[in-house]
Amino acid sequence: MVAEAMPNAASSRGEADLARDSLQRLARVIQPGETLTLRAGYAAQESTIELPAEAVKLLAEILESMASGRPVSVMHHDAELTTQQAAELLHVSRPFLVQLLEERKIPFRKVGTHRRVRFDDVMRYKEAIDADRRKVLNALAAEAQELDMGY
Repeated sequence: MVAEAMPNAASSRGEADLARDSLQRLARVIQPGETLTLRAGYAAQESTIELPAEAVKLLAEILESMASGRPVSVMHHDAELTTQQAAELLHVSRPFLVQLLEERKIPFRKVGTHRRVRFDDVMRYKEAIDADRRKVLNALAAEAQELDMGY
């Protein structure tokens, strides 16, 4: 399952405002780790819905992104991505991603001539490079402190 919300120019401002308002209202009533009961529907047909705590957390994250005008995608962790989708997630070019795949830094499989990459594997790689980046930045900051560089 992949669901995307990418506002177009005409509806983005109105949807961002609605998302912001919804997020503010939601923030007033949610309790972390607790289920949430919502009343949903239209005037003629309303229903009470109980949302699991994790779904409430995801809903808040989606509304926050939409309020900021950022596109939102929801997908299963075991979803397979094209090389273009994986490259976009990592904020790299598709040729650079293909190089990572060929170097076996990220697992993939071929479907005919096309490469497919699991979302989990892309995120695992992203977490690893982010952790490496943090280590390097911390080392640089510590060295700057030792050398009394003023920051």
